[in-house]
Amino acid sequence: MPSLPSILVAAGAFVILGLGCAHLLFTFRGNKFHPRDLALMARMQEVSPVISRKMSMWNAWVGFNASHSFGAMLFGLVYGYLALAQPAVLFSSWFLLAVGLALLGGCVFLGWRYWFSTPFRGIVLSAILYVAGLIAHWA
Repeated sequence: MPSLPSILVAAGAFVILGLGCAHLLFTFRGNKFHPRDLALMARMQEVSPVISRKMSMWNAWVGFNASHSFGAMLFGLVYGYLALAQPAVLFSSWFLLAVGLALLGGCVFLGWRYWFSTPFRGIVLSAILYVAGLIAHWA
């Protein structure tokens, strides 16, 4: 049976996994990530960024959202797996623990600064669970 620290870290990881899955779904289904101004969407499909004329801003937008989702899903899967199946590896590695904390801390900042309340609250919950898992491990 998994220990309390493992359960807490895994729960935090699975929150991020869920957010990443929802983000990927919203990227390719429905209009949740479409601009409210349809003229803006049309312009995004016509205009390319300075870096390359071979893509549109719309394709870049969709690609950035999809890759953002993959990153969240990867974090959730890897840290969830490590917490539940390989806790000795995770909790004995200062590097892995620091990377997880840095990623969640960075996401909390980005969520606070740039995103809307649902992902921000989910990321804060994930960070709280992660830190609680670390505290429980060292207590």
